[in-house]
Amino acid sequence: MTVLEHPDVAVRRPRTSARQRRHLPGRRIGYVYVLPFFVVFAAFSVYPWLATAWVSLHDTRLSTYHQSNWIGLENYHNLLTNKFFWNAFKNTISIGIISTVPQLCMALGVAHLLNYRLRGRTFFRVAILMPYATSLAAATVIFSELFDPKLGLVNWALHLGHLPAVDWQGSKWPSQIAVSAIVTWRWTGYNALIYLAGMQAVSSDLYEAAAMDGASRWSQFRHVTIPGLRPTILFTIVVSTIGAAQLFGEPLLYHNGLPDGGTQNQYQTLGLLMYQQGWTNDRLGLASATAWTMFLIIVVAVGVNLLLARRREQRDGGRRRRVPLVAAVPEVTAR
Repeated sequence: MTVLEHPDVAVRRPRTSARQRRHLPGRRIGYVYVLPFFVVFAAFSVYPWLATAWVSLHDTRLSTYHQSNWIGLENYHNLLTNKFFWNAFKNTISIGIISTVPQLCMALGVAHLLNYRLRGRTFFRVAILMPYATSLAAATVIFSELFDPKLGLVNWALHLGHLPAVDWQGSKWPSQIAVSAIVTWRWTGYNALIYLAGMQAVSSDLYEAAAMDGASRWSQFRHVTIPGLRPTILFTIVVSTIGAAQLFGEPLLYHNGLPDGGTQNQYQTLGLLMYQQGWTNDRLGLASATAWTMFLIIVVAVGVNLLLARRREQRDGGRRRRVPLVAAVPEVTAR
């Protein structure tokens, strides 16, 4: 029988000394340091978020803001039965896909090239970030001149190739491609640096083992780099999805600062529609309902991306558990 099991021996818990009790309040000093962040977050994020939800339930006008009337969910009903909302919704999805998919693919390729020991790679790493640091207004003005239907360099290049000119501002798909080109140009370098940081976190031993097994550069990229970048790729997809849903500046400036999104609303996004409802049509309640609808769309889109990524990880994890180590070695060697 041990000492702890003896019935006459009482087990005593360690007591906190007086010196330790004096230092316990000092451990809570960390909450004081993070308190300013929560104060600013509550004032500039939580309060506007809740205020927007409250305004969306009222018939609120910009000119008579303090004379709003309670109408419940009527703004949401009017929004979902409005053809301009569904047109902006489809434009947001199409522009988001056209700009996000090529952007992330090119960023991945650029990061893969910069990951090698190139001469002057520090210069190139800084240079690819310059479009992100460029003013949005300046970049949009330049692209507007490039895609000008009459005097633009893009149609001039098409003319040299004996191809017909394209109306990059009046047609639906050409104008959306032009807006997507601005987004792709600005954010490719930013995502490339994120991918580059993720690539440098991948262990070099994996590349050396793959090279010893005879794997080519392309095989190393597919079977070593891409699996190691899956969390980073998921992060860029989520951030790009949120950015595509909130696209505002590029289509606004491409149409000379007008929120119509073209003469036929061919590239009007949800962000432009919200701005037009609130500040042009004097309907803040409907604009607030649009903002909350955009928020729900973003939540659903991000949730779907995370769900698909989790299922893929579970499927790949099950494959790794089912494949024995002896069978996996010849497979790597064959690559």
